[in-house]
Amino acid sequence: QQQWQQLRGPRQEAAEYYRGHRVPQRMEEALNALFPLRPADLYGELANYFSKFSKAPVICKLVGRKVLDGVGQPTLEVEIYCTVKNYEKRICSTIMSSHSQIPENALPETTEADEKERNDSVNIAVEWVNDSLNTMLRDLKPTDQCKVDEMLGEYFTKQAEEKKEIEKQEEEAAEVTLALTSCTPSATALPGGKKAAKPGKKVSVAERTIPPAEPVESVLCGSLAIGATSLAIAKAGATISRVPLYLHIALLKHDQDLPKEMTLPLPMVTLLNCEKIPPAKLKLVKEVMLVPPVQLSLKQGIERVLDIQKEMMRLLESPGKVQSSPQLADSKKGKAHNAGKKAPPRALKRISHLGCLITGGDNLEQPLLLMQTACNNLGLELGTDVYLAINCAAHELMDYVKGKYEILTGMFKSPDEMVDMYVELINRFPFIIALIDPLRKEDRQQWNNICCALGSKCYLIAEDAATCISKLKTDQNINIPMCSGVVLKYINQTKVSDLIELTGLLDGQRHITILGSPDGESSDDSLVDLAVGLGARFIKLGGLSRGERVTKYNRLLAIEEELAKNRMLR
Repeated sequence: QQQWQQLRGPRQEAAEYYRGHRVPQRMEEALNALFPLRPADLYGELANYFSKFSKAPVICKLVGRKVLDGVGQPTLEVEIYCTVKNYEKRICSTIMSSHSQIPENALPETTEADEKERNDSVNIAVEWVNDSLNTMLRDLKPTDQCKVDEMLGEYFTKQAEEKKEIEKQEEEAAEVTLALTSCTPSATALPGGKKAAKPGKKVSVAERTIPPAEPVESVLCGSLAIGATSLAIAKAGATISRVPLYLHIALLKHDQDLPKEMTLPLPMVTLLNCEKIPPAKLKLVKEVMLVPPVQLSLKQGIERVLDIQKEMMRLLESPGKVQSSPQLADSKKGKAHNAGKKAPPRALKRISHLGCLITGGDNLEQPLLLMQTACNNLGLELGTDVYLAINCAAHELMDYVKGKYEILTGMFKSPDEMVDMYVELINRFPFIIALIDPLRKEDRQQWNNICCALGSKCYLIAEDAATCISKLKTDQNINIPMCSGVVLKYINQTKVSDLIELTGLLDGQRHITILGSPDGESSDDSLVDLAVGLGARFIKLGGLSRGERVTKYNRLLAIEEELAKNRMLR
C-alpha cells in the first residue's frame, strides 16, 4: 500500500500537469485531424501540429565578430541566436557594409587615419554586441522590431552622451594644462610673426560668396553595432515569421496590413566609373549609370544593360569606331556641337570597387557619346529604350582657394555657372533622367535654382549632399537642400525603424526614395529586401561585376520572380 502511494503521487502530479496544459485534449484533436489524411510522415506531421502551441522564440544570444567586406576593409557581422522549442538555435546573421566619408582624392595620411579609425570602430562594435547588447536584448522577441530599435536608440544616445562628456573633460584638462605651462608672449607680438590683417583689407571674392564646407558629420566609434543588430533582428523576425524579409519590412511599414501589390525599384546600374587622375581630364563625372524603362521586366532590363555593356567594352577595345549619332547631333532641345569627332574615352581595363569598368575622359561628351554609340549599334534609342543617370559627386570638385568647381583639369566654374552648365547639358541630352550630387550641399541657393530650372525634366538627387538619416529624422526638413529625392544608405547607427519612418516622411512630401549601396559593400543582400519592402523608387547597387554587387541583382531578380508567381507584382 505504501509503495502504491509512492507511485500514485508522481503519476497524479504528471496527470494534473498534462491536463493543466490540455495535452490529452490536444493529442486527441491531433489524432482525429491526422487520421483521415494518413500522412506519409506521421511523426513529422504531429510535430508540425503541436509546434503552433509552442512558445514564441526569444533572443538568447548575440554574437559579433570582425569580418572583411568586398574591398577588404574590416566590418561587423552580427549573428542572432534564439531559444526555439527549448533549444538554442542560430537564426540568421547580417554583415554591415563599410562606408567612408573620405573622398577618392584624399591625401595618403588622411586615408591611413580613416582606416585606423574604422578598425577601432569595428573593434568597439564587436565589444558592444558581445557584451552590452547581448545582455540588453536577451529574452526579447525578434518580431518586436519597434521595441528592439527603441532600446538600441537609447543605448546609442547614452554612449554618445558619455563620449561628449569625456571629450569635454579632456578639453577642460587641456586648457588648464595650457594655462599653467604658457609663459610666452602672444604669438602676434613675436618678432617676424605674421601681421594681423589691416582694417578694410580687401577680402577675396571666394571668401565672400562661397559658403564654407560644413564639418564632416562625426561618427561615434562602435555605431556599426546599432545598425547591424537592428537589421539582424529584422532578418530574424522574418525567419521566425516564415516570410521573406521584404514582406516583413512592408508589414512593419504598413502596420501589419499586407499590401496587395508591390512595386520593384528601378535599378540604376553603373557602367562607367570615371577616373579623376591624370592623364584623364574629366573630373565632373564619377559614375555613368543606365536605367531601364518601366515597361520592361527587371529581368529584361538587366539583360538589356548587359548587352549595352558588352557593346561598350567592344567599342573601348577598338578606339575610333564611335560614330556621330542623330540624337546627339540634333536633339530635341538643341544641337550637340562636334558630336562624334572625339574618340571614346580610353579604357584602363580595370574593374572598379563599384563593379564596373574604370575609364577616363577628356570632356563630358565622351562617356555620353560612348553610351549613345553602343545603343545605336544595338538598335536602341537613349531616352526611349534606356535612360542615363550621372553621379557628379560635386563635393569632391570644389577648389576652396578659387571658390569654384574644377570640372575639367584647369577648367573651373562657379556654383551659378554650374547651374547654367547643367541646364545646357539636360537640354542637349534629354535622355539623362537623373543627376546625383550636382552641387555641394552648402550651395543651397544653387540647389533651389537648378530645381526650378530642371525639376520637371530630370531628377535632382542628393546623396552625399543629404544629411545623415538621424538628422533627417530629427529636422524633418528634407528640402534643404531642395531636391527631387534622397539616396539613403544603411550605415552606422541607422536602424530599420529609422528607414521606415523616413521613407514614410519622404513619401508624404512626394520625394523619391533611392536605397544606395555604400562604397565598401558586403555579400549581404538585405539592402534589396529593404528597398522592395520600403517601396523605394530606385535602387543604386553599382555595376554588374564583383560578387558582392551581383548577389544583390540576383536577389532582386529572385524577388521579381516570387512576386510574379504570387500575383503581387504591380
